[in-house]
Amino acid sequence: MNSSATTTTKSSQQGLFAFLLSQLKPRGKLLTPFNIISVPVMIAGVIILYIRFTQGLGATTNLSQTNPWGIWIGFDVVTGVAFAGGAYIVTFAVYVMKMEKFHPIVRATVLNGFLAYMFYAGALVFDLGRPWHVINPIIGNSFGYNSVLFLVAWHFMLYMLAELIEFSPVVMEWLGLKRARRIANGLTLAAVIFGVSLSSLHQSGLGALFLMAKPKIHPLWYSEFLPVFFVVSSIFSGISMVIIESSISHRVFKMQLGPGSHEKLDDIIIGLARGAAMAMFVYYFFKALIFIHDGQWALMHDGWGMWYLLEVLGFVLVPMVMYAYGARHRSVGIIKFAAGMTLIGILLNRLNVSIIAFNWNSADTYVPHWMEIVVTLTVVFAEIWLFRWIVCRMPVMREPGKIGSPNREREMRSLN
Repeated sequence: MNSSATTTTKSSQQGLFAFLLSQLKPRGKLLTPFNIISVPVMIAGVIILYIRFTQGLGATTNLSQTNPWGIWIGFDVVTGVAFAGGAYIVTFAVYVMKMEKFHPIVRATVLNGFLAYMFYAGALVFDLGRPWHVINPIIGNSFGYNSVLFLVAWHFMLYMLAELIEFSPVVMEWLGLKRARRIANGLTLAAVIFGVSLSSLHQSGLGALFLMAKPKIHPLWYSEFLPVFFVVSSIFSGISMVIIESSISHRVFKMQLGPGSHEKLDDIIIGLARGAAMAMFVYYFFKALIFIHDGQWALMHDGWGMWYLLEVLGFVLVPMVMYAYGARHRSVGIIKFAAGMTLIGILLNRLNVSIIAFNWNSADTYVPHWMEIVVTLTVVFAEIWLFRWIVCRMPVMREPGKIGSPNREREMRSLN
């Protein structure tokens, strides 16, 4: 009996290894526009990172003592975390509020959020002069246990763990581990509640980081309510990213989708637009209230004032109205356009707070080095590559056990 059990275990392990090895094979066309553009950029990014880690930040960035944070923080972390906010919004709506209409997009949204946090948190290492000190905020060394960085670091780690648990049923289903899948499904609700709490806390924590930089940030972008603005803006920016990502995914992976998926997606997008419009109204109302209360009219007579109006009116008020109009008249095209404008607005706002309007009155102006931009594109492209690899193999877009490629048992049989 023991010999037979050992033989069965070895056979199962060999079958699992063969299955995983088969999943590494490329699928689909290799010479696609995205591959042709992304592969050279990623190769250049790897070379630049080698130079960065061997010769230091000065060889690849325009960072300085005056401007120690650049695009790797301003975009990859501060903006990227806002874009990833859709995961906690959608999971809260599906698992806590029981809005089953949004269930078809929950797996893809969680995957996108998890990968975004994994890659953008990893990008922090690029920005550190001494990368091995990345552990300091986690253990409280140098910063202390009362620091905002200590809070944000732990929230980042625990939230990624929560998202991994939320996505684990997909992995278990892909591997054919039925018992493990049942256990993972049982942990999902607790992971969602835990994750929503953590996400709202670290979204506000990122805003709290800039409360300590009041003398450096232009008064139009500084406010004691920055943590609140960061949380509220993460809601409609996350929803907007979900709209864009879902629209692209349904076009690229349409072969995995069942009948009627297009009509379902339109209803989902319209529902998301209503939520985005309401969140943007709250954000815009408090922005206007603080603007009036602080008497910031005197700051509107120069280029900074015009730049602020472009952000607040052009990329908050206008897409908010478009969201409301598109949801009321069921115009999916207008909603998608509003989602794109919203993401541009969030990008402007986060870069204004962290880079553009940071040290606004200093003679030492920061402009990203072209190598910094290439590395940022490398991070984004690498995330898309991994997202595509997972979706092409795991039951992310398709209904479990019904639509899409065969399950693990059938694929393993085909290898024998």
